Amino acid sequence: MAKKLTDSTALVTGGGRGIGRAICNQLSQAGARVAVADIDLAVARETEAELPTSGLAISMDISSKNQVDSAFSRIHDHFGQLDILVNNAGIFTFTTFEDCTEDMWDRILNVNLKGTFLCCQAALPHMKARRKGSIVNMTSLAAKSGGLAAGPPYTASKAGVSALTIGLARAAAPFGIRVNGVAPGVIDTDMTRTPMHDRLTEQIPLKEKGRPEDVAHTVLFLASDDARHITGEIIDVNGGLFMD
Repeated sequence: MAKKLTDSTALVTGGGRGIGRAICNQLSQAGARVAVADIDLAVARETEAELPTSGLAISMDISSKNQVDSAFSRIHDHFGQLDILVNNAGIFTFTTFEDCTEDMWDRILNVNLKGTFLCCQAALPHMKARRKGSIVNMTSLAAKSGGLAAGPPYTASKAGVSALTIGLARAAAPFGIRVNGVAPGVIDTDMTRTPMHDRLTEQIPLKEKGRPEDVAHTVLFLASDDARHITGEIIDVNGGLFMD
């Protein structure tokens, strides 16, 4: 029996480690060819090497339009198509309203929000030409809560990603392109191994941090035809830490 994503090509940004690596593995296990993009080419290659399907490791700084456009061209040349884009790449630095510097604000917004926009923009011509595609953007619990363990630039960037997701879903729907988001809460990665996140974990109704695979399973659902009638949706993966 064919797997859910057989004959599909996916690009996962920030695919070299953590949640991104879990997503790459999940999509590959479902049959997709996977382009693993990361600012660190070495970790992208490590992830690509463990995939059961055809892969491609790419070095890409998503905040650079030139690098994004070059990477998308390379992916199209290599695989001939792009069916799935997962905008997972992002950065996090805790700061307060008083201590946040202009450079810190600009860097986080450039990567998390502008980078997501640039990748969506680059994917659209490929998907419009085939009148199909699925884009999954990684937002955050911080976008809804105001930041339980995140500073203002991270919170603002992820709220922007959520709004961008809904806007693009409306614009892309006539072309058969679905656009959705995933909002993780406290997921067990290097980024959340802090005393502040440990205190948040104690408040989770399900009594534990999530695993990267929990997010990856949700991304797989949204990327596949199982979610063929879902667009403009943000799915929470937070163990009940925030309910709406």
